[in-house]
Amino acid sequence: MRHRKKGFKLGRTYGHRRATLAALSCALIRHKRIRTTLAKAKALRMFIEPLITRAKEDTTHNRRQVFRYLQNKEAVKELFGEIAEKVNGRPGGYTRVVRIGRRPGDGAEMAVIELVDYNDIKPTSTRKTRRRTRRGRGRSRRPETAEAVAPTTAAQPVEAEPTTSETSEPAAAAEAETLPEAAAPAASEADTPATTETETSPEKAEAAPETAQQEQPDEKKQDKKDEA
Repeated sequence: MRHRKKGFKLGRTYGHRRATLAALSCALIRHKRIRTTLAKAKALRMFIEPLITRAKEDTTHNRRQVFRYLQNKEAVKELFGEIAEKVNGRPGGYTRVVRIGRRPGDGAEMAVIELVDYNDIKPTSTRKTRRRTRRGRGRSRRPETAEAVAPTTAAQPVEAEPTTSETSEPAAAAEAETLPEAAAPAASEADTPATTETETSPEKAEAAPETAQQEQPDEKKQDKKDEA
């Protein structure tokens, strides 16, 4: 049973595990941000945060205690110098662990561990948090179609409608042009019957004597026949 046995074994023995965490701690102090598996990142957070707390008080005893774990003079010097000044006002929580998906080879879950005060921008995680359901498929497609239709409708130019003042001016000009044209045929029609009547009246007057002269010889012929 593992009662009261807190920590991560990482598939290693005690000496191997301690050497692994020391190497990861030195890399984090040097680069301020490293990429490793999620289990190692969580184990490293428990290993290095007590050392950073000791580095806030720069004494010979604290330096020796930290050197016991790290076994690296350059890492101890940087931890008690630059990093201690940076995290002086922070009461714990010096590191941040962010999951970044799985490793392609063996599918191990990967993570990024970094010092919070050196990396203000939180790295984006590649994990898919949204759940896929059958009901959500139709809803997810609708916005895409709406976005696809929107550019086509927006690309068509819209013609501006003419104002009432602009439309009234051409209409008034057209009416002014049609009025003289309509008046001219009416005047011509009114003149034509009078002219025809005046022209035909002399002809009728000339034709009337001729018909009277033709009728007189006919009457004389009939009288001669009666006498005979």
